[in-house]
Amino acid sequence: MQENKIFQQDKVITISFAHFVHDVYTSFLAPILPLLIVKFSLSFSFVSFLTVIQRVPSLFNPIVGYFSDNFPIRYVLIAIPALSAIMMSFLGLMPSVSLIVILLLASGIGASLFHVPAPIMVKHVSGNRIGKGMSYFMLGGEIARSLGPLYILGGISLWGLEGTYRLLPLGLLASLMLYFKFRNIPIAGELKKKEKETGAIKALKKHLQLFVTIGGIFFFTSLVKGSLTTFLPTYMTENGSSLWIAGIALSIVQFAGAAGTLFSGTISDKIGRRFTLMIMACTTPFLLLLFAFFSQTIFAIPILILIGFIMFATTPVLLAEINIIKSEHSGLLNGVFMTLNFASGALAMLLIGVFGDLFGLKTTYIIAALISFISILFITRLPKTKIE
Repeated sequence: MQENKIFQQDKVITISFAHFVHDVYTSFLAPILPLLIVKFSLSFSFVSFLTVIQRVPSLFNPIVGYFSDNFPIRYVLIAIPALSAIMMSFLGLMPSVSLIVILLLASGIGASLFHVPAPIMVKHVSGNRIGKGMSYFMLGGEIARSLGPLYILGGISLWGLEGTYRLLPLGLLASLMLYFKFRNIPIAGELKKKEKETGAIKALKKHLQLFVTIGGIFFFTSLVKGSLTTFLPTYMTENGSSLWIAGIALSIVQFAGAAGTLFSGTISDKIGRRFTLMIMACTTPFLLLLFAFFSQTIFAIPILILIGFIMFATTPVLLAEINIIKSEHSGLLNGVFMTLNFASGALAMLLIGVFGDLFGLKTTYIIAALISFISILFITRLPKTKIE
């Protein structure tokens, strides 16, 4: 099958919309953490554990990728927004932490089933502008994480924490809409292939060094990203801000991240992925240090905007790096990539939670920023991008 080299914008936007709907619901956890901490008397370490639970299914992403390479899972993707809506809308109604853990685990499974095959679909409709396609795809997720906190906080304002299940219908409606808009876009397993170029294990071994490098980049950049996206509302409420102000601050970071995501992949097509990541790795930790010292001043919002714009560059740029690889095992490679992304982030979050309990969140932000500079060493190991 000869791939179309034209960037099919309508199809890319459709996939990005699916990403948006799914991630609106999976972004509910961070904004309600201050309420859950009070309701169940949770420690920062246990809060980090909750975020890890949501990411545990990512360990099985390579298996999901293998199946997406070989079997049609179109309707699973269509159903995921509705399933995620069910799991996350009922968080506030749960009477115990154990039930919250179950819902987060289920939402994590849905996230794996969505995030692994979807980029492969983007690859097939992006032509020779894969970086641009991945930016569009990630834009949907970043806008969702911007609007998601406002959506859940609006529900809390209207119905209280226990009434957020009323936010469910949007996800159900979205899946119904996606059935008509999404069903004709091919997934890797539905594309006809001539023959396998190599075995799955050989494909993994061939790209092992690249995955080790990407894993290192993800881990050290996740220290900054995770500390803000998970603990920013908690940090701000601890310093006297209202829950609404804290939620708005998180949305500001995510909106800025959406803008950065949109441009980062396209820019990486022009100036190279390694150079793009190097700019991000050098500036983001410095900005987090500034925020730690000026978080209670008028400079806090401009700093958060800059951090958000820059720090979300990592995923779309590295996702493009993976998807320029010509392989019959694209699903498997994407599965490993997503596992590294979520698992590295989960490990970073555990450290952030432990440091938060030991030293407080402000000192933790400073430590995370300083350690994050190590990502520069891994970025230098990436291959240079052939700039077209």
